[in-house]
Amino acid sequence: MNQVDKLEALRGSPLVAELADDELRALADQMGVTILSDGDTLVSEGDASRTLFVLAVGALNVSQIVREHEEVIYQMRVGECAGTRSFVDGSARKAWLRAAGGSIVLTLEPDAFEALGKSHPMLLYRVMRALFRITHTNLTRANHESIQLRNYLLKSGGPY
Repeated sequence: MNQVDKLEALRGSPLVAELADDELRALADQMGVTILSDGDTLVSEGDASRTLFVLAVGALNVSQIVREHEEVIYQMRVGECAGTRSFVDGSARKAWLRAAGGSIVLTLEPDAFEALGKSHPMLLYRVMRALFRITHTNLTRANHESIQLRNYLLKSGGPY
């Protein structure tokens, strides 16, 4: 597991849903590749890096410290993105990302992304729209899970 076709890996991601073929190729050319073994840490909670991640192969566990123990709160699937907030606003990471088995991750740095603005200005707009949609989807999922938990704890709103 030491190679990945960046173009094909990106095609499965909502990040590039609106991109034309030439824009997709330009974005793929700007992306790096990180290869992880089982348990390897891609990023730690509190890190200041602004890298955007797209899972190309394998799975990544998203975890946080809960009562002094690291807990997996989500497992990313191929095509999903991580680090959208840090990528856009530079805020510190709110979770760890660790490989769950062998994994390959595409990486994008803000400077490399912004450099595409000269040759592909609509690419920037379309990717930023995608980042908004991805963030909104994640927030919606978290809200839904919160409602389910509340219903379970209060024994309401379902077959509890």
